Amino acid sequence: METQNLNTPVKSYKDLIVWKASMNLVHDVYRISSVFPKSEQLILTSQMRRSAISVPSNIAEG
Repeated sequence: METQNLNTPVKSYKDLIVWKASMNLVHDVYRISSVFPKSEQLILTSQMRRSAISVPSNIAEG
């Protein structure tokens, strides 16, 4: 896991380790949910993807 240097100023939310980790979560959820059965594509996949993307979105909003 990456560590944050305490002496380096954070210029953007994109510099935060937690934001980077949450983006990895989004990529993993999209990759995994893409192989779900068609019967789950509309509801379960949509819900999982929306909840995953809300994490980095909320971090970015501050």
